[in-house]
Amino acid sequence: PHLLKHALTLATAAALVACTDSAPFSPNRTPDASLASHPTTAAAPGPLAILERATVRYKNLDNAIADGFLLLHDCEVRPGEGPVGTVYYHPTRLLDGLVDPASPDALIYEPNIEGRPKLVGIEFAVPYQLAPTPPTFLGNTFQPEDEFGVFALHVWIWRKNPDGMFAESNPRVSCGDDQ
Repeated sequence: PHLLKHALTLATAAALVACTDSAPFSPNRTPDASLASHPTTAAAPGPLAILERATVRYKNLDNAIADGFLLLHDCEVRPGEGPVGTVYYHPTRLLDGLVDPASPDALIYEPNIEGRPKLVGIEFAVPYQLAPTPPTFLGNTFQPEDEFGVFALHVWIWRKNPDGMFAESNPRVSCGDDQ
């Protein structure tokens, strides 16, 4: 009876996870490929809608800082790739090893002339030691970022990117001196 109860509990938990698009996943478990085309509804929003809702408050950098995000680097233009922006990361989220649309690891900002950075994207990152192979999100494989020891994926959710939502850089982002 105890073993049967344990098996039923595990089966129920697995069924609940399988019924949601938004469950965080370990880099060792790839999310269902159907997430990219799964219709979203008010009852079951897709991963990008969850990501948007989770980060809208971070359009104000003060909210991000209050929630524990720290400056990783100032606005960056990668040689041979293009502009990325200024990145703030959340240490706890980064080290949890999860890819969770409700809890992204980093935020990407563009500086502006008024002095208030503008949120343009987010970044998921998983340290190499927590993932033997690059994770994926909505069918997009994370890229190695050796300088930080992570696999990472940018999601340009707040700034349209002609190179694609998951491109490494965004030509529509400016660091002010890259024009």
